[in-house]
Amino acid sequence: MAGRARVSCDVVLIRHAESVPPSPGKPDDPERPLTAAGTAAAELLAHELAAMNPTAVVSSPYRRAVETVEPAARKAGLEVTTRWELREWDSGLEPTPDYAGHYERSWADPDFARPGAESLRQLTARAMAAVDRLAEEHDGGVVLVSSHGTFVSRLLSGVRPGIGWPFSRDMPMPAVHRLRWPHEDHPAPKAARSDLS
Repeated sequence: MAGRARVSCDVVLIRHAESVPPSPGKPDDPERPLTAAGTAAAELLAHELAAMNPTAVVSSPYRRAVETVEPAARKAGLEVTTRWELREWDSGLEPTPDYAGHYERSWADPDFARPGAESLRQLTARAMAAVDRLAEEHDGGVVLVSSHGTFVSRLLSGVRPGIGWPFSRDMPMPAVHRLRWPHEDHPAPKAARSDLS
């Protein structure tokens, strides 16, 4: 892209609202919906997100992520489009009550990957590449990007050194982080957190 001006885009990262918990012993279900509280939080969040005058609303294909931004998209007169690369971390873990210990170990060694799964470093690379593509496609716009806690945390860790497992563990549902992209022009972008649940 020699000679092309670097794109600039406002990327609004949204961690989905509270969803129905996964069933232990079964793979994570991409069709898990929001809880009643999560649906109410998404409706409340829609006012804040629509006020940002988004030009596009893009989501992980997982139902809980789509449902979180559908109210905002309606208010803004936009459709929610989905991208597979915005999905949650392919951790290789089935839902388990002691998930926190597994996640903490993975954050301590981001190159570790379970058989057939994705390391956290690979997730960071996927997240950064996905947002780079969105910024190129929506140069000058405001893009709402609905995804998941680990995806959002790993993306932020790629642009804000020092983000680790405690940040990811404690992130509310929903949460909002607004970044000016490209990140290299802003090595420490401000991330606005909203806990509207």
